[in-house]
Amino acid sequence: MDIEKAVISLAALAHEHRLEIFRLLVRMGPNGLPAGEIAEQVGATPTGASFHLKELDRAGLIHATRQGRYIRYAVHVEGMRKLLDFLTEDCCQGQPEICGAPIRKAKTLSTSKGSTR
Repeated sequence: MDIEKAVISLAALAHEHRLEIFRLLVRMGPNGLPAGEIAEQVGATPTGASFHLKELDRAGLIHATRQGRYIRYAVHVEGMRKLLDFLTEDCCQGQPEICGAPIRKAKTLSTSKGSTR
């Protein structure tokens, strides 16, 4: 991930509702949730949630799929991994073991093979 893409991703997360939405979708995993349910769970209006979901999608952190007349959103695992990797790639001069368990875990997750969506 280059610095411009990282700035876009971090800017998308730099809002209370967007951060709540992202964390909710991370917990939900690849199945995600319909947009209306997301709005309810984070206390946003449907219009507000739609705006925030589009920003997170544009940043590559979530993705949308249409199911009939509903749009379902889920975390974009590869986008999240790339951001985590970017944020931790230089941790402790390339020695993440010095930084502790959370950084080691993030590095392990970002380099493991898995679903990209």
